[in-house]
Amino acid sequence: MELLIVNETAEKRWMNYKKDFKLIAERCEEVLEITKAYHVSVIFIDAQGIHQINRDYRKIDRPTDVISFALLDSEDDYEMMEGENELGDIFINIEAVVEQAKSYGHSLRREVCFLFTHGLLHLLGYDHMNEAEEKQMFALQDVIIDEIVPKKKHR
Repeated sequence: MELLIVNETAEKRWMNYKKDFKLIAERCEEVLEITKAYHVSVIFIDAQGIHQINRDYRKIDRPTDVISFALLDSEDDYEMMEGENELGDIFINIEAVVEQAKSYGHSLRREVCFLFTHGLLHLLGYDHMNEAEEKQMFALQDVIIDEIVPKKKHR
């Protein structure tokens, strides 16, 4: 999976996660048995920028932590789109990364990798609109990310 990472923030540290994202993408391909090469763009953005995107495109007037824009609509499309290899874009709100890492007791690395994994699964056609979908998607997230960035063990 090819990754393009764009940092639209003033903080250079967000570019340090490219290696982790690559490992997560490879693990995702292994777990989901993806054989076709895909391209994904990851854009780091601030809360104001993601709020505007959320409002303009999703009609939800508040910031969020991650937004994915898939070029394909369902898992079935991946088999049918011969020659197409652009999955879409993942926008990650850096302010949410910091706040959620603190709130959940995760490292910044764990939180940013979790949001990337979550966004990537959305691009691959997974969702959490009902309990069954949520259970499947969240289990996949753990299988993919835990090997690369394990959760902290609480004492």
